[in-house]
Amino acid sequence: MTNGTRHRGHLKVFLGYAAGVGKTYQMLNEAHALKQQGVDVVIGYFEPHGRNETIALSEGLESIPRKVIEYRGSTFEEMDTDAIVRRHPQVAVVDEFPHTNVPGSERLKRWEDVDVLLDAGIDVLTTMNVQHLESLNDQIWQSTGVRVRETIPDWVLTQADEVVMIDLTPQALLNRLARGVIYGPERAQAALQNFFQESTLVALRELAMRQAAHAVESRLSLDRADEPAPLNREEKAERLLLIIGPDPSSAGLIRRGRRVADYLRADCLAVYVSSAPNFGNLTGDEREHVERHLNFARGLQIEARVLEGRDVADTVVTFARLHAVTQIFIARDKSNALKSWFASALVQRIVNLARDMQVTVVADRSTPRAAV
Repeated sequence: MTNGTRHRGHLKVFLGYAAGVGKTYQMLNEAHALKQQGVDVVIGYFEPHGRNETIALSEGLESIPRKVIEYRGSTFEEMDTDAIVRRHPQVAVVDEFPHTNVPGSERLKRWEDVDVLLDAGIDVLTTMNVQHLESLNDQIWQSTGVRVRETIPDWVLTQADEVVMIDLTPQALLNRLARGVIYGPERAQAALQNFFQESTLVALRELAMRQAAHAVESRLSLDRADEPAPLNREEKAERLLLIIGPDPSSAGLIRRGRRVADYLRADCLAVYVSSAPNFGNLTGDEREHVERHLNFARGLQIEARVLEGRDVADTVVTFARLHAVTQIFIARDKSNALKSWFASALVQRIVNLARDMQVTVVADRSTPRAAV
């Protein structure tokens, strides 16, 4: 603290691509190094998963007792955020950043608990795997057949002060799995049916590398933000517009748009065009789906609006021009032949009207198999 003002804590994320690559191990190693330097470090939450090497590393570090919560006749333990704030260490170690708290907790997600610690001026070391990023959810599903249930919005990771990738070759990771270092025999066999196939691990590792590189580039861009722009440099800032609807494919469209916007460092907007006031053109279920998609977009820090207009294409393109949009994204509705025909006609009209913009049709290639 300086002059009575509390500074926000520093967030460091240890990023991996699968269980067992060594995220928690590296995080605890760093905690010990900080303690040896005289830094006040505590374990806010640690998930051992029965890994003896990692458990041994947790010894010698002060651990804040967990909060016990009763839910549906069972007892659960969650991180006691308030206790950590009261203890107020310099650094808190918090495992499993994307974790969903048990109902009855003050906050829904652990990353929201971490945000409380950061606001209190406490530095945080935490861990996560790349497949828990919300914008990658559909891509992970399509490539692995596994739907990841616990996700965090991309902007949460973007705001981290440091993102460090913990790397291990897929073959070395599979060897660790075979030796029983990561899971017991039964769970190891189940893992081989999901993420722990070599081709899947290779793809996930590449995604993690790209994400870590993107985090570094984003941080460098922020550091350069105050530098004066070069003379005679004319660049058109990118701005994306997502056209959403009641169809489930809109969720994938929103994730795709958020990810593209992040890579382009572009603004992102989302609209639903209603041909009647107060969603009068929709059934009750359709209205619920549209509202869910609008809220999902807002949760990913996308400005979402409802527009009224009988001509959807004209309404969208007029809005796009008023807001200096450069790219329009629309999902391909394939729920039935009639809807698919109308969607194709709508896309063609938008392309004809928006010749000064790029129009991208996002296909839904989902092939559901499992969820984790």
